[in-house]
Amino acid sequence: MNRRSTLAAALTLTTGLALAGCGGDSAPKLEVAGAYMPQPVSQQMAGAYFTVKNNGDTTDKLTSVTSNLAKDISIHKTVGTKMERVESLPIPANGTLQLGHGGNHLMFMGLKSKPTKDDVVTIRLHFAHADPIRVAVTVKAADYQPKH
Repeated sequence: MNRRSTLAAALTLTTGLALAGCGGDSAPKLEVAGAYMPQPVSQQMAGAYFTVKNNGDTTDKLTSVTSNLAKDISIHKTVGTKMERVESLPIPANGTLQLGHGGNHLMFMGLKSKPTKDDVVTIRLHFAHADPIRVAVTVKAADYQPKH
């Protein structure tokens, strides 16, 4: 092996080891819990709530939601008494993103059908870095309040 081949092999090995160290455990590791939707009172809109836990060392963000239930699903946050549509919500490394009454939530606009109590709605959460997660959302009574 000449000096140039040895140097190329050493650089290839070093680059491979460096890239291997960049992946693995540092990626976001997301799980969803407590997903529910209060039974909608009209055919026009519904809300949904859940918690996303990130057990990874990298911050991620919820960027969109898809489902066959509605024509449009948007991500909202509440500031004071005002709801604001946002493009994404952060999920901190080793932290949680909480969606609940009076805070962050999903809005389903233009429902294709009106779900009733005990139905299960399937949604797909999309993130900036992690793979999408399919979530079964249980429809609860309109006045349902989760226990903390």
